[in-house]
Amino acid sequence: MADTMRAFIASEFPKNIIIAIGKVQENLRSYGLEVRWIRPENMHLTLKFLGNIERTVAQRIAGTISESVKGYGPISISVRGIGVFPTLKRPRILWAGLVGGNDALRQLHRDLESNLERIGFPKENKHFKGHLTLGRFRGKADPKQLIDAIEAFEGFKTEAFKIDHLILFKSEFFPAGPLYSKLMQVTF
Repeated sequence: MADTMRAFIASEFPKNIIIAIGKVQENLRSYGLEVRWIRPENMHLTLKFLGNIERTVAQRIAGTISESVKGYGPISISVRGIGVFPTLKRPRILWAGLVGGNDALRQLHRDLESNLERIGFPKENKHFKGHLTLGRFRGKADPKQLIDAIEAFEGFKTEAFKIDHLILFKSEFFPAGPLYSKLMQVTF
């Protein structure tokens, strides 16, 4: 399997935003939620999970990313509030929401999906919702604790920042956690 790698396309957040989100994670720990927290240095906005790809396809994907961002300028967004996927009754992902540039992000996602489909990557069946994963639930969550946490961070909002790049990442798993390596970056 050395000729394949697990990959995804994402954008990184500015350091000051990651620091602010790290503080939210610290405060959320006091709610007793059974969550496996994402390390701040691994936080990103995923636009497309590619799964296992052949290394030889990476260059074609890079070209497709470049084609997909043509005509786009920086997208201004903020991080605001927290929530869960898929539902409060069965939470699996704890996330921070994005506000401000969601229409542009959705269009960029659609363009990326369409262009990647042309080179053999199927479109996702689910609707794109830009978010920042804070952690993954280990088991069932106490509904009261969860609602209290969501309500406590309802007013949380970062300053606005720009999404102006997409990165093709390689993902490797280790006992200490995942390692994400940049394969290429396209700025727009």
